[in-house]
Amino acid sequence: MADPLLQMEEITKDFPGVRALDRVRFELNPGEVHALVGENGAGKSTLIKILAGVYPAGSFQGMIRLSGQPVRLRGIREAEAHGIAVIHQELALARNLSVGENIFLGRMPARAGVVQWDKLFHQSALILAEFGLDLNPRAPVETLSLGRQQLVEIARALAREASILVLDEPTSALADHEIQALMAILRRLKERGVACIYISHKLAEVFAIADRVTVLRDGKNAGAGEAAELSEGRVISMMVGRELFELYPRTRRPAGEVVLEVSDLTVADPERPGRRLVDGVSFQVRAGEVLGLCGLLGAGRTEMLAAVFGAAAGPVAGEVRVAGRPVAIRSPRDAIRAGMALLTEDRQRLGLVPTQSVEENLTLASLREISRGPVLSRPASLARSQEMVSELRIKTPGLEAQVINLSGGNQQKVLLGRWLLTRPRVLLLDEPTRGIDVGAKAEVFEIINRLASQGAGVVMASSELPELLGMSDRILVLREGRVAGEFRVEEATQEKLMAAAAMGSGLDI
Repeated sequence: MADPLLQMEEITKDFPGVRALDRVRFELNPGEVHALVGENGAGKSTLIKILAGVYPAGSFQGMIRLSGQPVRLRGIREAEAHGIAVIHQELALARNLSVGENIFLGRMPARAGVVQWDKLFHQSALILAEFGLDLNPRAPVETLSLGRQQLVEIARALAREASILVLDEPTSALADHEIQALMAILRRLKERGVACIYISHKLAEVFAIADRVTVLRDGKNAGAGEAAELSEGRVISMMVGRELFELYPRTRRPAGEVVLEVSDLTVADPERPGRRLVDGVSFQVRAGEVLGLCGLLGAGRTEMLAAVFGAAAGPVAGEVRVAGRPVAIRSPRDAIRAGMALLTEDRQRLGLVPTQSVEENLTLASLREISRGPVLSRPASLARSQEMVSELRIKTPGLEAQVINLSGGNQQKVLLGRWLLTRPRVLLLDEPTRGIDVGAKAEVFEIINRLASQGAGVVMASSELPELLGMSDRILVLREGRVAGEFRVEEATQEKLMAAAAMGSGLDI
């Protein structure tokens, strides 16, 4: 039997005070998609950085073999020279340049110092055609969707004759049709002998594309096997070290009074006059209720939640009532005073203050309550922050730690804790589990369930239909900024939700 294309043996990596990897083993065969999964902080990123040369030989213990031969990867360029290419979640493209320029960035064909543009675009077209990538080599990258930008990254890797392609959370911000296109490309690459390491929290994708699965937990191997012989439940239990019998802890609660009523909400598109991002949306949320919000990309979910919270991108019309009283929401400050909270879709850009501490991020929305006049009460700040860290089981070295250094799941819990400190009547959640692992998802769902049980009204937008079906009491479907369907969860199915989202059928089923 031929040697594996890649073998990583007994890989151990220490940071000050912490062992990130402890004798980890991983191997990859030619033409294979091997999924690497685990909770945030399990060691996946550290292992990949070792493979990519970010952590060079000498900074870790263990052996790397390529086609059976030991190698010492002393940097990123040396890893690339051995055919290893990593496509990170945050794409590394020059967005102001063309597709072809990005493919050959750093090694453009030139004669006497002058770039041979015809040759560059011709060779780019050949590479794109060879691997079935439907892209115009002359198109500016900034005009492409995120999914097509990702294809440019793949083309650049293949142009460098990469034999090992590492994809780190490749679908976290892609639409469904872009995910399907990516899967088709990966299957084509498998047929050509390119090996892929696929890192994702989305286990449905893992089982759709992977041949084998390796699970890491707390920096150690927690299990591995052929994908066809594993189940999602088995992989989850290996990831978290326990069985998750109930991922969605929704409980039956009697509906209370209406805590949020939105009537004829409209948001104008500030960039295209006459177009509406949200068009005449009306709905109610009762105390103790979780209202799910469903819709395809561009349906208006994020814009609707932002408008209710006073953070709309364009002019807003309509009426908002909280606990039966009309409220004028002109800014997030007004929304917070009215008893609302919004967990944004993009926690890095719109939620966290990454260079500030866990304590500062937790108390950011409740400074009035922990201040004496204009002076912040540090004891009150510390006490309330520590209360949230304990209550939400936030894993942090301390309250003074920079929030950017926490795992994605713990960052999300910090944001939830920030809003819990405001004691909201209405909690608006936009993709609350995006980019976090299965164990952290279960904890976020527990928090949502607890808030609803305490009488808060919750609106949860999610692209994950099982989440909506598992957590919601009712589900509202948006399509092109309008309400396209409303379902009681007992009668909702994924098929009905998708039909309403795509075709606008299914009102009041």
